Amino acid sequence: MTDTIDDPVSSGESPSGQTVDASGTPGSAIEPDELVVLAPDVLANSLSDYLRAWLKRIRGGESGALPIIIGLIVICIFFEVQSSAFLTATNIVNLFVQATFIILLGMAELYALILSEIDLSVGFVGAVGAAIAMALMSSPQNWPWWAAIIVGMAACAVIGAFQGTIITRLRIPSFVVTLAGLLGWQGVLIYVFDVDKGAVGGVITISNSVIDDLVSGTMTPAAAWILLVVVVGLYALYSVLRSARRHAQGLTVPPLGITLLTVGATGLAGVVLVYVCNLNRGIATAPVRGVPWVIPVVVLILVAQSFLLARTRLGRYIYAIGASPEAARRAGIKVARIRTFAFALCSFTAGLAAVVYASRLGSISVGFDGGTYVLYAVAAAVIGGASLFGGYGKPIHPLLGGLVIATLTNGLALLNISTAGTDIATAVVLIVAVAVDSTLRRRGRGGAGA
Repeated sequence: MTDTIDDPVSSGESPSGQTVDASGTPGSAIEPDELVVLAPDVLANSLSDYLRAWLKRIRGGESGALPIIIGLIVICIFFEVQSSAFLTATNIVNLFVQATFIILLGMAELYALILSEIDLSVGFVGAVGAAIAMALMSSPQNWPWWAAIIVGMAACAVIGAFQGTIITRLRIPSFVVTLAGLLGWQGVLIYVFDVDKGAVGGVITISNSVIDDLVSGTMTPAAAWILLVVVVGLYALYSVLRSARRHAQGLTVPPLGITLLTVGATGLAGVVLVYVCNLNRGIATAPVRGVPWVIPVVVLILVAQSFLLARTRLGRYIYAIGASPEAARRAGIKVARIRTFAFALCSFTAGLAAVVYASRLGSISVGFDGGTYVLYAVAAAVIGGASLFGGYGKPIHPLLGGLVIATLTNGLALLNISTAGTDIATAVVLIVAVAVDSTLRRRGRGGAGA
């Protein structure tokens, strides 16, 4: 978790209240340059200061998501060299769509990982919620799609809260409880198909056009550009207003250059994405253009989860518990309640992922492989940079990890590599990602100790 400093730091005091001189020489607890490295987003006085602090953090082992981004670029270059079809608009959009399910499932698993826990049941719990929703909106029930989704996602949240209560109140390890859940909720999934009169051959077909178009439908090119301008504009306005509010309160604010650079990078990424999606992916007589609806939906969920974890008291408590449950308890945090709520959020997000899965296939079946998908979810979060030891992880991490897994699967398929080869490649990338992360962290601790 990235800590922010909310109290103004005068030139004569350190954050701990110790006296320092203007140059930060004897008498200071932390040198000014070292202080900037700790929180460059708010303590850097200029863009150049920020970049220097960022480079120093990388050399110290705090590389963040940089290694996985570089690795993703290298993988893309490799597959493009091997197959010219890889970086075509059609394949890129297909790759993004393929990644959405694993990304969302990884975002669900992230709640448990931050707590230094694991949830092995998210695959089948999400499938149960999605199956309930699909059954309610299909014949003979014919519920409105939004009502069916609410009931299905509520069922997921209740299941997550139930498992979280067992873990926290009975003090049973989450591995054991969710392993039992993996088996038990698979049985519940089978039961849902048995009692649903609309299920044929163990398959519930999506009969609602809204849910069906979530993945297969696209926005018009003009609507995509308008949405991009609105989103980037709102993000820029939020960034400026937040800085102005902090400045008015006498708090430290990031340099304007950092804010503009962040907004510009976000806008550029959005422009590239919309441009690629708006290219014709069909044929001359049947053009296919536009951003698939599932992409802005995933972005919306990503923003919501980022806000919850970084800007709310609940999110700060989740990080605190993951870093040190005993310290969190001594600080007055209701540890059991927060952990239970986190498992409910985990299952709720898994339900959203399963809805996306069903939309992509046009149905959901009793053969849903939740045991395998949960392993991909953990792999996506860890490959992207989340810690298995708790206290650290951001929604961007399962996004990056999910893209890596989807890129490997997609690229190897273009090269006619078997599923066995794809699984082996994913395993190798997972080991390499964890090894690199562990090496950088050890180097960072060694540098700090020196």
